[in-house]
Amino acid sequence: MLTKERIKELTIEFGGNENNTGDSGVQIALFSEQIKIITEHLKANPKDFHTRRGLQILVGKRSSLLKYLFKTNLTRYEEVISKLNLRK
Repeated sequence: MLTKERIKELTIEFGGNENNTGDSGVQIALFSEQIKIITEHLKANPKDFHTRRGLQILVGKRSSLLKYLFKTNLTRYEEVISKLNLRK
């Protein structure tokens, strides 16, 4: 689970200040952190199918936000991709 401190760090890093949580870059970063946490959980608990479905939903939401960011601001998209080490 993401802590408030980690959320604040990601918001400042990707959004500029801690109140800019609605920025698509911030949301992508938060989804990515949550995906990492859930992936580690699923490695230890491979039969947890409810969590697996939640992971698939998060990946879909992140994908949609990445497509939106690609269409609206290509430079910001490339910056977010490189910071998070995501594949294109």
